[in-house]
Amino acid sequence: MTTRNPEVALADSDRRFFGHPLGLANLSGIELWERFSFYGMQGLLAYYIYYSVGEGGLGYSEQIATSIVGAYGGTVYASAILGGWVSDRLFGAERTLFGAAVMIMVGHLSLALVPGAIGLGIGLVLVAVGAGTLKATSSTVIGDMYTLVDHRRDAAFSIYYMAVNIGGLLGPLVTGALWDTHGFHWGFGAAAVGMAIGLIQYVVMRGSTLKGVGSVVPNPLPRSRWLPYFAGAIVVVVLIVVAFATGAVALESLAAIVTAIATIGAVALFAMLLGSSKTQPDERRRVLSFIPMFLASVMFWALFQQQFTVIAIYSDQRLNRNIGNWEIPASWVQSINPLFIIIFAAVFATMWVKLGDRQPSTPMKFALANLIMGIAALTFLLFVGHESTPILGIVGILFLFTMAELLLSPVGQSLATKLGPQAFKTQMVALFFLTVSIGSALSGVLAGYYDPTDAGAERMYFLVLGIASIAVAVVIALLSPWIRKNMMGVR
Repeated sequence: MTTRNPEVALADSDRRFFGHPLGLANLSGIELWERFSFYGMQGLLAYYIYYSVGEGGLGYSEQIATSIVGAYGGTVYASAILGGWVSDRLFGAERTLFGAAVMIMVGHLSLALVPGAIGLGIGLVLVAVGAGTLKATSSTVIGDMYTLVDHRRDAAFSIYYMAVNIGGLLGPLVTGALWDTHGFHWGFGAAAVGMAIGLIQYVVMRGSTLKGVGSVVPNPLPRSRWLPYFAGAIVVVVLIVVAFATGAVALESLAAIVTAIATIGAVALFAMLLGSSKTQPDERRRVLSFIPMFLASVMFWALFQQQFTVIAIYSDQRLNRNIGNWEIPASWVQSINPLFIIIFAAVFATMWVKLGDRQPSTPMKFALANLIMGIAALTFLLFVGHESTPILGIVGILFLFTMAELLLSPVGQSLATKLGPQAFKTQMVALFFLTVSIGSALSGVLAGYYDPTDAGAERMYFLVLGIASIAVAVVIALLSPWIRKNMMGVR
């Protein structure tokens, strides 16, 4: 079976998982445990960095903490470029996915077992590169199960996204509880155990459910050229290590540096996709149509990823987390969004299938997502100047986050698999994840302007972000006819 033949797909013959191939269950399973470990660790990350040494943390400033978290989040999704390249040119999507899962587990073990900044640095690099690679390749393998015109594709990504958020819900709850009772490293250890469970499940089901899907290397690199690429990668790693070891790179600047690197990477990737002789004319128009969608996605993620920067600080310092005589861990706030996703992902998946061709076009979904995110940012204004924000306030705001996310994130992943040129399918998915990379890094940059102790600064912060997101929504809605025309039949 040729997994990249647009006329034939595994989903046509295997409907054992709620009308979808059983391979979707396997991929959703490993992603569930990967997200358990990812969000479980990330739920503690900012606090681990800025809490004092006496509290079990590293004792850095809040500015450094949000910069590191933003840079880390940006690196995760920028690594999708690397994963996409390795997948398309060296090993194929499925084998690359497996290697990434192993790397993630080793990274979590480093955070759990190696103390101090050394364990933090090694762990974050391994998890970031592995997670970005796994995200890009798992989306490609799922896309390869379906034909391009199969209306179940968006539903499949919504099911997959629900599994992602089951992991995202449970991870911070488990690691946060362990942090509260035993300290940070116990929480990081739970993340490592979760990733190990996911890896074992994937290996056991790998051969019987995927049946060669994602095994094709669409644009293989000649083996004679492997050595220069690997040598170049080693040089880059050495330079990065030297830069941090000598203090040449300030920790406060990490998020800005990752934003710049990811932006340059996105421009280069767009140029490569548009300029390659392997990109056909219709495929080139589809790539062009993705440019405004790319910018809208960046705006969305710049606000959404503040759950791990500004909202993490907000939850720690501005939120009333008392329920009776018990104060819930601040990290548990990060489970609210995944809980809403679990409740509503199936609703959205069913809605898209029922509506079929009558559903809103993808550009309009992106516009609505940015509109809702703008309203969510403006909602923070209701609590500016109050001594503390009631927990129901943040629940309502994160509900809006969820509605916007379901309009953009699973739909955007599906769109990338449909718009991508045949020779660069995984790299097109990586391009979508670059929007998350830039947005995540920007969330760290923007967090440097947030001051929870200054009501005026807090008001201006949320006002500017809200208006900017709504403006992007209006522009995308106006451009929708042009975008749809250049999608060449893709909705």
